[in-house]
Formats: sequence, C-alpha cells, structure tokens
Amino acid sequence: MVFANSSGTQPLDVSSSGHQPMISADSAVVLIFNGEIYNFRELRTDLECQRVIFRGGSDTEVLLNLYMAVGESLLSRLNGIFSFAIWDRRRQTLLLARDGLGVKPLYYAVLDDGFVFASEIKALMSLLPETCALDEAALQRYLTFLWCPGEGTPLRSVRKLLPGEAMVVRAGRIERRWNWYRLPAFRREAKPALDQTSAIKSTREHLRTAVRRQMVADVPVGAFLSGGLDSSAIVALAREQNPDIRCFTIEMEGGPEAGATDDLPYVRLVAEHQGVPLDVVRIDAGRMAGDLERMVAQLDEPLADPAPLNVLYISQLAREQGIKVLLSGAGGDDLFTGYRRHRALMAERWWSWLPGPMRQGLAKTTGALDQRSALGRRLTKLFSGAGLDGDARLVNYFRWANRADLERLYSAEFKAALGESRAEAPMLEFLRELPPETSRLERMLALEQRFFLADHNLLYTDKMSMAVGVEVRVPFLDLELVEFAARIPARFKQRGSEGKWVLKKAMEPYLPREVIYRPKTGFGAPLRRWMRHELRELLGDLLSEASMRSRGLFDPAAVQRLIADNDAGRVDASYTLLSLLCIEIWCRTYLDTGGQPRMNGVSYE
Repeated sequence: MVFANSSGTQPLDVSSSGHQPMISADSAVVLIFNGEIYNFRELRTDLECQRVIFRGGSDTEVLLNLYMAVGESLLSRLNGIFSFAIWDRRRQTLLLARDGLGVKPLYYAVLDDGFVFASEIKALMSLLPETCALDEAALQRYLTFLWCPGEGTPLRSVRKLLPGEAMVVRAGRIERRWNWYRLPAFRREAKPALDQTSAIKSTREHLRTAVRRQMVADVPVGAFLSGGLDSSAIVALAREQNPDIRCFTIEMEGGPEAGATDDLPYVRLVAEHQGVPLDVVRIDAGRMAGDLERMVAQLDEPLADPAPLNVLYISQLAREQGIKVLLSGAGGDDLFTGYRRHRALMAERWWSWLPGPMRQGLAKTTGALDQRSALGRRLTKLFSGAGLDGDARLVNYFRWANRADLERLYSAEFKAALGESRAEAPMLEFLRELPPETSRLERMLALEQRFFLADHNLLYTDKMSMAVGVEVRVPFLDLELVEFAARIPARFKQRGSEGKWVLKKAMEPYLPREVIYRPKTGFGAPLRRWMRHELRELLGDLLSEASMRSRGLFDPAAVQRLIADNDAGRVDASYTLLSLLCIEIWCRTYLDTGGQPRMNGVSYE
C-alpha cells in the first residue's frame, strides 16, 4: 500500500517526534497524514484529561491518539484540511478519510493483488497494470467542464475518494464506504433567522476566527493577494495577527487578455492601504505557454485552465522568500456568491417564464453572435442553456462546450465506449438528493462547494503549491464558517446583480470601497492569443491528424476543422482546444512512458 505526500505539508511540530509514518506506543496503529488539524490543541487538551501522554507537539500525534481513543468517530471532531490513512493491526483494517470540502486529494485503486492509494496519481502509476484503460466518461467531463466532477480520473482503475468521505479496507477490498460530512444544504433542520446586522457582524467574526486559527504554524505564513475582495479580506484580517505578513501576486507582461481587468493596481492599493510588504512575480505569455506540459504533469489530471500556473509561480516566489505557508481567498465565491453565473441565475426572472420554444430560440440567436468579442462570447454562454429546465439549466452554467459540438469531435470508437454516458450525471445526481425546497441559488452554491471547489480550484491549488513545498490554507473553508454561511439568507448573499453583498458590507471598515465594489474578474491569461502564437507549434504537433489518428480518441478531420473555425473567428473554441491539448499531453506523459511521467523528454521528479 502506498501513500505519497506530494509536498509535504508544513508540520506543526518540526522535530523528529512529528515524523511519519507515526506508530502508536503499542505498535498497534500506524498513521500517514497529509494536511493540518486546526483544532488540534483543543483535542489534545481533552485527551490529556483522559491521561493520554504525548511525546511531541504535532497535530499528527493528536490525530493518532484520538483514533486510539474513539476510533472512526474521530472524524466528526476534526476541523482542518486532510487526507489520511490509518492501519489498525488489531482489526486488520485500513481507514482512509478526506476532509469535508476536499482541500486535500486522495486517489486509490483496487487491483487484483491488493489496494493502493496516494495523494497523487503519478505515485500509483508504477503499481498499476502495464495496460491502463482510459476512462472515456471522465474524458468527456474534462472536455465539457474543463475539469472532471465526481470520482473519475483519466484512468478507469483510479478513483478519487470524495470530499467528506471515508472508507474501510480489509484484505485489499473496500468493506465499507460512507459520508462522514455532508454540506449544510442537505440538512432539513430549521435555521435560526439572521437579520441583516447580525449577518454582517457574524460574517466578519467567523472569518476573523478562521484566519486566526489557520495562521498557527511553526514556519512563516504569507498570503496570496489578487486585488479581489476575498484575498484582500484574508490579508486585512491576517494583518491583525501579523502586521508584516508578506503578500504575493502576479503581473502578466503586456497586461491581461482583452475584456479582462488588470488586477495589479488593485493589489497595490490593498497592500498600501494595509501597510503590508508585497512581492510581485512577473511573467510573460511565452513562459506560461511553455510550462503547459509541466502543469499537466504536476496536476495528474488534464485540467484545461492556465490558472494553476499562477499558483505555481507565486508559490515558487514565496518559497524563495522563505514562506512555506500561504493563505488563500479560495472559497469566498462558493460560500457567498460572486461568480458571473450567480448574476446570470438571478437574471433568469426576466426570461425564464418564456415558453420552451422561445427560450430555445433565444439560445440559438445568441449562439450566432460574433465570438471574437467578449460580449458576444458572454451572451452566448449566458443563454446556451435557456431552452433547458430545472437542474439541467443549473448544471449548464458550468459547461464550456455543449454536447453536440463535442460529439462531432469524437471518434467512432470513443462514441461507442461512451454509450449513454452523460457528462452532467454526477452533478444531477447530487442535486436530486437536496431537499426540494432548496432555492436555485443555494442549489448552485451547493454545486460550487461540492464540485467546482474540490474537483477544480482546490485540486490545482494544492497540487501546484505542493510542487514547490508550499502549503496553501483556505480560511473561507473553515467548517465553522461553512456552517455559518449556510444560515445566511440568500438575499444577503446575492442582492440583484450585487454578489457577495454580506461579505462586502462586513469588510467595509477594512478595505477601500474601490476594491470591495470592483468588477469581478478571473485570471486573464491571453489564451486566445496563445492559440494563434505561443501554442501554435504545440497545437500543430499534438493535435495533428497523425497524432489524433494514433490516439484514436478524436476524429482527426473534425479537430482540424475546429482549429480552422477558431482561427477564422466562426467559433470561440480556445478552451476546447486547450482541453484537447491537455488530454493529449496527459496521455503522452502518463501512458506513453511505461508509467514513468515525463516532461519535454525529461523524467518527471
């Protein structure tokens, strides 16, 4: 059995008494642990009252002794980010568990001769059969959403343990699997009413507590600073604990892609307002495009998003400056709203009452708009699911490509392997389990918290930061804050077109209004230009007719037509092409090398 900690995480006890694997005093229990337990001091105090003796000061030792004391029920007592494995010699069982929001990854495979697990797919490759079958349903999801919702990976034999899930393995087989944590949206109990004043004040205090709790470390702690509300709020509250906290950001030479906002002026404004030191890593599009293969190899999954490189470059600079822990604003949009799709959802009241045929006509009309303009692309995406109803329309907001367009790219063999598989199936199944009275906005937030965070944002943040030995902590995803945010009425989160209203009000005493109420923007990598310039050679090589024919997944002529249509501006297929590139890079990295990942002809270390 294998557990690979890709980093490792920054221990709360750096002495030898915190080393892993950690074995109990009677040698009956062995623990391997990736992450941090933020309430370990309170747990330790409780155990000491039960006369448990500790050898060191690590949260790992607390976790081990807590299992010795209460067994599997330890999970409900933890507040932290983790994936861990506990081998119990007495019962001959292996307990695997992952934190409630899925900040830390955990992969596993059930093989003919045993059970293997790791925090990275690459650590499993040498243990898998020489011939590994691709998971066509998972590849369809990568193409549809740019990431893969659910337990799937590119390989049929490798699965992800889901957020808030645990399993017991005996004799190499899964004996039991259950959810030890479920999102608040699943609970039907009545929520105590929160008025506007208490919602604002309590939001600030819960976030402050989460930041304070997650700044506990025996190594220096810094912070990401993007100039948006979420990261700026974390910095403002972290400064209360450390007035000189170092902040890190990124500057794209030549500025962001057309239609995106330049973040750097806002970043400098926040740093000056808070009086904190700021380090800026400057990159150019050529460097980012050149690191695409490195990105896919490090992620273990073919996520088609340049944003992971942002995390890598900032984490690398932080490590060079001696910072081994960074606080992130990830999760703010997923708890309090803030994404463009949340505004789109609120705007449905203006057109959702139209008869089905008229809504389908709206989708068709906007789909014919000029895709060379940002406005045309956004309107096309906004109304692409107008003809759908209910949960299907909710899920459609997460799509980057529709089913019909993608099916034209599939080879006959790929289509046959897919059968009736639907990319949206895991998300629709998840929504069916929610209480029927859950509002559409809360249903969408539940999708964000369960899928978009764990399977996309948190996955790439953890993988890319750990590549350079930096741990990223996410105060917005402190479980107490998550539970509290679920009690806030939806009208205090998304107020018309104003997202994150309650958090904005909570941070007004701490941040400039021009930062709090700035337009929402994402990381503006110039992807559309890359497809014409920096990635052109790679595109011609990896997506060539010969390459596509050899791989057998996609129709070579259809892929070439898509490239030509994208060049001519007839469609905006930049992200679909990037997804095709990433899938081919992944296959060359992990399948064509006998299980030894390689990048640019060099073995991956």
